[in-house]
Amino acid sequence: MKANEFRSMTNAELAGKLDDAYQELFNLRFQRVAGQVSNTARYSEVRKDIARVKTILRERELAEE
Repeated sequence: MKANEFRSMTNAELAGKLDDAYQELFNLRFQRVAGQVSNTARYSEVRKDIARVKTILRERELAEE
């Protein structure tokens, strides 16, 4: 997803996306070890999505202060 799409979400939705991304990353790590990963690029995409969500949540936290 793009950062603009994440910015249009609420904090609760972002927290849900973050949980989903961490779960997907966990599953991808398992699949990589087992040699079952079909799309290896997805691993880095998920990591970047996690970083985007955390950045947006932090920006909002700083804006509230």
